[in-house]
This record gives sequence, C-alpha cells and structure tokens, in this order.
Amino acid sequence: MIALLNGEIVHIAGDRAVINVAGVGYAVRATPNTLAGLRLGRTVLLHTTLIVREDALTLYGFLEPDERDLFELLQTASGVGPRLAQAALAVHQPEKVRRAIASGDTATLTRIPGVGKKGAQRLVLELKDKVGFVPGTVPEQVNGKRPAGWRTQVSQGIQALGWSAKDAEAAIARLDTEGVDEADVPSLLKQAIRLLGKK
Repeated sequence: MIALLNGEIVHIAGDRAVINVAGVGYAVRATPNTLAGLRLGRTVLLHTTLIVREDALTLYGFLEPDERDLFELLQTASGVGPRLAQAALAVHQPEKVRRAIASGDTATLTRIPGVGKKGAQRLVLELKDKVGFVPGTVPEQVNGKRPAGWRTQVSQGIQALGWSAKDAEAAIARLDTEGVDEADVPSLLKQAIRLLGKK
C-alpha cells in the first residue's frame, strides 16, 4: 500500500495532480481544497490511500493524515465509496464531519452531495462508535438521560419492523413527551412499539 508521497508537483488538472517521486509520476486524486493548496514545481508531502478495483488502482491524496483517516473511515459504512467520502471532505472539515457523526447531527451530513436523510442516519448509526469522542460534542440526549443517537436507532428499528418513516417520527415525538427517561435504546424501541400499537 502506498501511504505517503513526497515529490515535485508536475501537473494539476481537474480532480487530480501528478507528483514526480524519484522519476516516477503518480496520478493522485484530491479534493478541490487540497488541489488549491498545491503549486506547480513545488515539493509536496501527501498522505495517500490506494483504492484497488478490478479495473483500476486509484491513489487519493490529502495534505493532512486526519483527512485520509476520515476518508478511509467513511468507506467502512455501507453504501459509501471513494467518491462520496471525497465529497464529504470537499464540503466539510474532518472535525466537522466527525462531530456531526458523534452527535447525530444529520442536518450537517445531508449537506454532503449524495447523502440524503436516510444516508445520514446510516452514517451516524454505523460510524458513531468508530469516530470516538470528539471534543466539543454534546451527545443527543433528552434531559441528559438518554443515550446518544437514540432517535436514529429507534427510527430505523421501527421502520425495519414494517412501519413507515412517518410512523417512526410520530412515535419518537411521543417518546419525547411520554417515554421513560434513563432507558437504553432497546427499551425505548419497545416503548415506541407500544405507543404505535395504541394508535
């Protein structure tokens, strides 16, 4: 795996740059933010990740290791490939993406091109335990007594059992006013199902 390139920038065009490392030119895809910081003829150190496909080997380059790490992390979520992960970094700083995932801020995540409401909920559900604690985040809670991300998880659980997204939203709204505090997600899901049964 190629994890780092240190060489002269010999070409910049579109979504990629070519870096000359010891006489070998490496084509590296990068976000507009990264490309804007590059200058022809200058030496650059890029943190890279290599994506292997049946028909191609593609290098993606980043000025900071945190960007590369988040790029790789995002792709561990179902339905997220290199293009979507790169779009996230083109729109938001890595810390902002991590904070949005950690705090269940789906509104920020849906600003990423190609990420809808369900996609944002899936990112939170699948990655919030992987991003770890992000300084400055305030977990999503009710009166400080419910687990972070409970609304997303309960909504997905309800829909997986055959109810609509509208039903899930209604049940969560009722949980906000009628549900028991200090409950874990499975308990909250049971409460939501019970409330839906009363409809």
